[in-house]
Amino acid sequence: MSKTPPHPTLDQIQLSTIFEAVSDPIRRKILLKLLEVEEANCSAFLEYASKTNLSYHIGKLREAGLTKTRLEGTQKFLSLRNRDLEKKFPGLLRAILESSRKENK
Repeated sequence: MSKTPPHPTLDQIQLSTIFEAVSDPIRRKILLKLLEVEEANCSAFLEYASKTNLSYHIGKLREAGLTKTRLEGTQKFLSLRNRDLEKKFPGLLRAILESSRKENK
């Protein structure tokens, strides 16, 4: 059985860490893609960065509390923590993603 990587609890999620995580354009692209699907295999983001670089970015998003990583065998699946973030910072994720969407047009 695969071990799930550690995720911050709702109380541990900090605004400054979220802002630091979304300051990178690759991470914002990952978040936008996740908005389109409920969950995605991490290989779906290889168009944005190399495997090594992608692992780093995915880790930063998870550590900030923006995403949840689920392991299944040797594969990693990523999803947004919409409910948790909406509970802690109402409207923040929506505002970040809307701004990112406009920026990427």
